[in-house]
Amino acid sequence: MASPSQASLLLQKQLKDLCKNPVDGFSAGLVDESNLFEWSVTIIGPPDTLYDGGFFNAIMTFPQNYPNSPPTVRFTSEVWHPNVYSDGKVCISILHPPGDDPNGYELASERWTPVHTVESIVLSIISMLSSPNDESPANVEAAKEWRERRDDFKKKVGRCVRRSQEMM
Repeated sequence: MASPSQASLLLQKQLKDLCKNPVDGFSAGLVDESNLFEWSVTIIGPPDTLYDGGFFNAIMTFPQNYPNSPPTVRFTSEVWHPNVYSDGKVCISILHPPGDDPNGYELASERWTPVHTVESIVLSIISMLSSPNDESPANVEAAKEWRERRDDFKKKVGRCVRRSQEMM
């Protein structure tokens, strides 16, 4: 079990690494310098996707027992996507608690493991933006629109992108 001090040390190291070696596609830092457990992340819409050109802000909140348990990630920018709940919470396998899926949809190997870092989490979210999973959606309406009315889906995403640019 990771103690809060172990979690703090690991988060400090990941923050330092990201500051020293920024990764294309996103920026990350602390919401408040006094709290290592809450990060602000800005994801740049991936090129050649519907989200291209957007700047999507999110809050990543880490549990005290990180890295044994996953953080939660919630977009504070509007994001229309099958794998993002209406409240902005991101739903991807690697953010689900470790072990077997009680619903049987995911393999244990697809779920959270302590090897994930802020970088690998955000890169997974960027990948999610690039290719939605409409098989087990967080936002059923968005998934249905993605499958059945792609033009309407594109229009809604386009509005989200434009709004995100206005916020910058």
